[in-house]
Parts: sequence; structure tokens; C-alpha cells
Amino acid sequence: MRKLRLLIGALVLLTTFAFAQSDRGTITGTVVDSSGAVVPGAKVVLTNSGTGIRQETTTTPTGNYAIASLSVGRYTLSVEQPGFAGYEQSNILVQVAETARVDVTLQVGQSTQSVEVSADASMLKTESAEQSSSIGGDTINTLPMNYGIGAGALRNPLAFVNLTPGSMMTGWNTINVNGLPGDSFRILFEGQESNNGLDGRASDEVQPSVEAVQQFTLQTSNFAAEFGQVAGGLFNFTARSGTNQIHGGAYVYATNEDLNAGIPYTNDGQGHHARPFERRFDGGVSFGGPVYIPKVYNGKNRTFFFFNYEKYRDHSQTNLGVGTVPTDAMRAGNFSGILTNRNLGTDFAGRAILENTIYDPATTVTDSSGRYVLQPFPGNAIPQARIDPVTLKILKYIPEPTVAGAVANNYALVTPFHKVQDLPSVKIDENLTAAARLSFYFAKEITDKDVGQDGFPDPISIRRAPHIQGTNARLNFDDTLSPHLLLHMGAGVQRYVNPDSSPAVNTSFDEAGLLGIVGAPGTGFPRLSGVGNN
Repeated sequence: MRKLRLLIGALVLLTTFAFAQSDRGTITGTVVDSSGAVVPGAKVVLTNSGTGIRQETTTTPTGNYAIASLSVGRYTLSVEQPGFAGYEQSNILVQVAETARVDVTLQVGQSTQSVEVSADASMLKTESAEQSSSIGGDTINTLPMNYGIGAGALRNPLAFVNLTPGSMMTGWNTINVNGLPGDSFRILFEGQESNNGLDGRASDEVQPSVEAVQQFTLQTSNFAAEFGQVAGGLFNFTARSGTNQIHGGAYVYATNEDLNAGIPYTNDGQGHHARPFERRFDGGVSFGGPVYIPKVYNGKNRTFFFFNYEKYRDHSQTNLGVGTVPTDAMRAGNFSGILTNRNLGTDFAGRAILENTIYDPATTVTDSSGRYVLQPFPGNAIPQARIDPVTLKILKYIPEPTVAGAVANNYALVTPFHKVQDLPSVKIDENLTAAARLSFYFAKEITDKDVGQDGFPDPISIRRAPHIQGTNARLNFDDTLSPHLLLHMGAGVQRYVNPDSSPAVNTSFDEAGLLGIVGAPGTGFPRLSGVGNN
């Protein structure tokens, strides 16, 4: 009975992982002799040129072979069979979620002889009908910064959809593939579901640094059965891994208004074109290789790491136009300056209704028809004693006009803007045995930024200051149980937190102690609608 339970459990396990989604590639082909007859039982060895990791299989009775669950990279394929010269083909490129076909023809000869071929696998896809485009990390990193694409932030790996025929990105991650809706794409990273469940446009806030991407493939149609629940394109990313060679680098992208061209037909007051304040910085470091601890452990051909850290800073100034704030006379209750003498009609008492007239609610009377009639404040001025003390305290937080002598459009809505992002990531690859491999990836993107600026200072501003955190972790395990049976298991977690709220200086404002507002629902400075409107 115990054996039966183990068998059932194993079948369930294999069934579960048979439908696993993966970023791994496959090499397949047929081994024949010079006459075209198939060669069964030939030993096929595939070696990763960067890490030295080997995988083996044998050809089937029909001469076919397949080696699956391969990390992105370049490989060397060797084939051996008694009575034939050895065969070796190098520089075979394996791409994300794609199958490369490498057919082999063996020549009769001694095993000490060998035939060497240095060529890439055929680019003609014969193993599947899916349509896709693959872009490597080197290509991505040679392209210009994508400040003009998306929300303006860390380099966005999704932005390179524009290099794929039939696909485009506009605005903030609005991606259309083959004309399908912009929210129908799907993202996998290291086999991990990596869409932003809150808002597809914010998917770049849970993605890796461009520097940490080894390659990505955008599949546009005829998806394999394992990639369901997608219509408008499937992004499949794989992270960079370390190799037997130590590699590292540093990168910096920066903008400064002193280096920018001036805005035509403007004057900064000193005879030069205006250059709006703009400070952007995007830089980081990356480092990878075999894990090596002197006199303790040498991970060559076995244990590898790749670490990347990227930081983005944007400190700029945004001009939102002009708004209106109270003048000194208005703060004292005198609104005579806003009278225009424009007649808007007549009231119930037959008097002219002049534009911007302020009426005194204390003078309300009811006429013979039951209608309310009020008297205007003399001179359109509210007596100081009639102004509510809470109002006087709130007025202290409203800024003074920046345009002298104007009663409207008298305040320049210029606001500082900041956005800071940190994105560390690490990938560890372990060759447990000749047949078993383990890989782990972790990244955490932290974003602090301003949202909804209105040009007013705190605490009256309605701006928000979200602290966003996007975490991705993935563990993959591959084991070649036999030359024709592979076990692939993967588990991961994605967490996205976006507390989109006002900053603490606003939400924690002591409205009771500083303004005298008692019993109001909620906390913080009261929301002032219409501030800044004409």
C-alpha cells in the first residue's frame, strides 16, 4: 500500500510539473550516418561554454535526441558512437523558451578522429509554430536610455517591445501586440508569473534591472500549451548568471539642465534661453563569476553568482502654470478688488446682481413670497470680527501671491519633483551533481516618488508620496533522471505593495491643536477643494 501511495504521489508530482512554465530552451535533432541512416544509441554531450556544465543523453532507436531545460547561453555539442569519428559543434546559441535544432551527420572512422564545426544552430524554426523575437542583454544595453518611454524611471525592460515587429509601446507601459488590447500581455521572469496584478501599466515596478537581464523573448502568437492565459504577447525573461570568468562593470547615465539646450523663444533674464531645472541620474554596478572563498571553496564549474545594483534619482522642477491665492486685502476680509460692476441680473428685491458681490448671511430676510433676500457687505468687505478663527489659522498656511498687484492668476504653480528607485538583485546557480542543477533569483525594487503635485506647499498640497516595494523571488530545480526523462520544478513569490497616500506631514497634521477643528472625521490637514482656481 505504501508503494502504491508513493507511486500515486510521484505521478501527481510529475503531472504538476509537466505543465510548468519555464524560461529554459531546448536543443533537439537527429543523428544519421553519411548514407542518411539513423544512428541509435549514440552518446550526446552538451557543454555550456560559459560555466562548463555538462548534460548527457543518448539517441533513441529512431536516431533522435533532445536536451531540455537549458539556460540561455552558448553551448558545444559532441556526439560519439563506436565505428564513427567523433563530432563536435560549438557556438550553438540557446535562447529563452525556444527550441534549436542541430542535426548531426557522423562520418565512418576511428573514435580518435573528430569532425569539428563552428556554427550557430539553424534560425529556421521547424519544431513549433510559435512566432517570437529574442533580444539579448548586450543588445538592450547598447540602446539609448528610454526616458521618453513609460513613466520616467529605471530603464524599463518592457520598453524594448518596440523592437519586435507588430508590437508597440505608448505612454506608460501601454503595450499592444498584433493590435490586441493593451492589458492582455503577460510577463514571466525565470518562469515566475511577473505581471503587476494591481495595474498592468505598473508592471515595470516589479521587473528586474535591464543590466540583470540575460535575454528576453516576446512570443506574439501560436503559443505553446504551457503558456496559457495570454493573448496580447508573452514576455519571457531570464536573468544573467555568473560564469567561470569573473566579469563586472559600472554604468552611469545622467542629465543636467546645464547640459541641455535652452527652450527656444525664452529668456532667463540674463540673455540666455531658459533651461528648466532637471537632474536625473541612473547608475549601478554588476559583478558575477564563480563563488570562490580562498582556502575554503572553489566554485569553478559548480557554483556561480551574479549581482547587480541599480539606483535612479530624479530631482527636477515642474511648472504647472498659474493659480490664484488670496491677497493681503482678502486675508483681511476686503474683497473690493474683485468687483467688476458687471450686471448678472436682478435679485428678488429688484436690485442689480453685480459680479463677485459677497452677501451677508446675517441680513437674511423673507419676502412676502417666502423667498430669501440678503444684503451685500458694504464695500464687499467682511468685517474682521466676522471671520472665523479657524479660517484665519488656515490662511496662514496658504502662500502669498508671487505676482504683485494681481487678484487672479497671481501665484506661480512651480513644484519640486523627486523620484528615487533602488533595485538590487542576485542570482545563484549551483551544479549539485552531473545531472542536477539549482538556481535562485531575488530582486527588490523600492520606489519613493511624488504623485499628484498641485504646486502648493505642504501641508495644504494634495500631493501623494507613495513608498512602493516590488519583490520577486524564484527557485528552480532541474534533474536529468534518465537520458530521456527530465524533472523540472519551480517555486516563487511576487509581492507588490503600493501605499499611495499623502505624506506624513499632511496626514499627521494636528488639526485640532493647530487649527481648532474638533470632531472632524479622519486626521490631517483638511482637504481644500478649489484652491488655486480662478
